[in-house]
Amino acid sequence: MAPISATSYQLPATDLFFMDWNSRRITAIIENALLEDRATRDATSYACIEPNQRATATVIAKQDCILAGVGCVPRILEAYATLDGAVVSHYEVTSHPEIFDGVRLHPGQAVAVIRHNARVILSCERVILNFLQRLSGIATLTRQFVDAVSGTKARVLDTRKTIPGLRVLDKYAVRCGGGQNHRLDLSDGILIKNNHIALAGGIVSVLDRAHRNRRGSQPIEIEVRNLAELEEALDHGAEAILLDNMSVGDVNKAVERCSRLDRRLPLECSGGIVLENIRSYAETGVDFISVGALTHSAKAVDMSLRVVPA
Repeated sequence: MAPISATSYQLPATDLFFMDWNSRRITAIIENALLEDRATRDATSYACIEPNQRATATVIAKQDCILAGVGCVPRILEAYATLDGAVVSHYEVTSHPEIFDGVRLHPGQAVAVIRHNARVILSCERVILNFLQRLSGIATLTRQFVDAVSGTKARVLDTRKTIPGLRVLDKYAVRCGGGQNHRLDLSDGILIKNNHIALAGGIVSVLDRAHRNRRGSQPIEIEVRNLAELEEALDHGAEAILLDNMSVGDVNKAVERCSRLDRRLPLECSGGIVLENIRSYAETGVDFISVGALTHSAKAVDMSLRVVPA
């Protein structure tokens, strides 16, 4: 069994996405989860468990899934100690070397083993499972979409349809499942959508404004809903196109039209994308397919935490 680092965690070398579990942002998320559960005021554990009792807990996967979030386990234990105002008592969180974020788990497989004060384990149990189950659920659903487009050039993207306050973790889980991240937040790029177009006076006007007012060299992507809007966007300086809620047939036509341009124009499609049709959209030749369901509709993975006296 190998120890799980409490400071940082990185996916295998083929994926450059890095998660610093010790960052201020992640610490705040974890502390808020513990505060929400009043973990340091666990009435049941206080009443029933001796203060110095030690225990061993094993987190177990109860279904096939893709793991995400194992690095949060030691951070939760350390954050608990900080909130409790106590010195961190001796603890150990380990897993087998083949267990890491992004790996496929099978029912009955151990995710991590925790050796710690029994009261602390029980008080942190639900927070640990909530993070692991949600993040692994996102990673598992993402892998299904990624597998569905295997062999095409299309890359599966997430969206900003995340749980408020958990975006960085939700998007990390998407990477664990093999997907890629779209914008982390509104400062990450220019994406002109229908409401921007309506308020700015149309596609021509909004693209003109975007070119005049953008800061730096962020590409200007614009959402279009039909082939006529696509032509208008192409004629007025769009640098990337989001094909929104268009049929597979129209997406095919859009890809063919853009292939005749004298410049490369990234094409993304979104809207109504499900597992049953994503392959058809991918086979049109689009570069990206964004799927809001990855983070707003992922079902939590079934996991349990079994505790025994040390």
